[in-house]
Amino acid sequence: MIMENEDYKQDINEQLPENESEQPVDNSVAPAEASEKQKPGIVMNIYDFASVMMSALVMIALIFTFAFRVVGVIGSSMKPTVLQGNWLLTTEKHAGYETGDIVVITQPNYFDEPLIKRVIATGGQKVDIDFTTGMVYVDGEALVEPYKNLTGSLRHMDDEMTFPIEVPEGYLFCMGDNRNGSTDSRSNKVGFIDERYILGKARLRIIPFGDFNIYDYE
Repeated sequence: MIMENEDYKQDINEQLPENESEQPVDNSVAPAEASEKQKPGIVMNIYDFASVMMSALVMIALIFTFAFRVVGVIGSSMKPTVLQGNWLLTTEKHAGYETGDIVVITQPNYFDEPLIKRVIATGGQKVDIDFTTGMVYVDGEALVEPYKNLTGSLRHMDDEMTFPIEVPEGYLFCMGDNRNGSTDSRSNKVGFIDERYILGKARLRIIPFGDFNIYDYE
C-alpha cells in the first residue's frame, strides 16, 4: 500500500509542469525605453515654462506701452524737485490735468526735445506774473508754491509772452520749478502746451531708488 501511494505521488509530480509556480516575473523596463517615456514629459514642462514667460513678457510690454512709461530727466529746469539723472514713472492722462501736476511734454519746441514741467494753469484760466516778487497769479489768486526755486526777482525771457494772459481751452500753461533756470510757457519758444502732446503725468521717482515721492515738498 505504501508503494502504491508513492507511485501515485510520483505520477502526479511527473504531470506537473516544471517550475510553473516559480517562474520569475520580469517587471523591469529597458533603460532606453524608460528614457524615451520621460522625454515627452520634460519637453512639455519646458514648453509650459516658456509659454508662461512669454505671456508675462507680453503683459509687461503692454502695461509699459499703454499704462506706464519711464522717462529720464535731462537738465536742471525742475530743480530741486527732480534732478538730472533721475528716472520718473509716468502714467498717461487724456484730460483732467491740474495745477501742480508734473508732466512730460512732447510738443515740438525751440529745443527740439521733450520737456518736464509743472502745470500752472489749464484752459480758460488767466495767468499773471509779478516779476519783481516772482509771484504767480491764476484767476487773480496767488499760487502757493512750496516747490518753487527762486531767490529774488524773476528774470524776463527772450520772446516773452505779455501778461496777464488767458490759456486757450485744451492747452496748459507750464513752468519749471527752477524759475530762473527754465524756459517754459512764459516764452513763445515753448508757449502754451497742447494737452494732446502730454506724454503723461509723473507719479514717482524710481531712480535714485528709495526717494519715490516727487510731490513731498516738506
